[in-house]
Amino acid sequence: MNEQPLQITKREMQRLASSRAVWIGLVAAGVILGLAGPFGTAGALPVPALMVYWITVAAIGFFLGTGVATLTAESLRAWNAPRWPSVLLAGAATGLVNLLALLLINWLVFRLSPTNAAYFWAIAPNVVIISMIISAAFVAIEDHLNARDTPGAPPRILDRLPLEKRGALISLSVQDHYVEVATNKGSELILLRLSDAMAEVGDTPGLQVHRSHWVALKAVRAARRDGARAILTLSNGTEIPVSRTYLPAIREAGLLKS
Repeated sequence: MNEQPLQITKREMQRLASSRAVWIGLVAAGVILGLAGPFGTAGALPVPALMVYWITVAAIGFFLGTGVATLTAESLRAWNAPRWPSVLLAGAATGLVNLLALLLINWLVFRLSPTNAAYFWAIAPNVVIISMIISAAFVAIEDHLNARDTPGAPPRILDRLPLEKRGALISLSVQDHYVEVATNKGSELILLRLSDAMAEVGDTPGLQVHRSHWVALKAVRAARRDGARAILTLSNGTEIPVSRTYLPAIREAGLLKS
């Protein structure tokens, strides 16, 4: 299953909106900024009102920015655009949308006219550039986390599972907007893209055998041809299809004879 950028964006927004940690972080940031009164906002409103202002700005900026960044990045990825230019373009798009939102909020709260050239150019470059830097920083951090797995360490994907289902990985399979993570102790649906799930398998030997399936090599018990494709039987009894594109890979791994 190939997910569309809009589907991926919707799923990511649902995940973030349901995260208590995200909301705690946004409220904490708003309270701190309300007390500090940065960017000339100190004294512009009573402290409680200033906290509400900054919580609102933080929440709108975070969710609006994340939605635009994800949609832009996934759309560019679908067009096979180079990765880092895509990241910077997504950051710029995020900055432009957040700038419009900030101009509207400041006009409603402080009556600052967005047509005031001095005011506009005082904040516009900062918002866009900061958004691009934040987008690049998040991608760099994600790359670092994906690369930090040490040989022999449990796959990070297992941290997403209930304790009683953490075991030897068997397979990852797309189910609607979820990935079913199967281990020798059971399976669990995780709200995650298959590509992100595969990035968290660590040093577990495995192969993607279909656009919707990844399998651990040690879990394969049998393989057979089925016309132009193949079928793998796994240790938990599940049968996984191998599309024609991935047949050379399973032959090279010794799972299927030519």
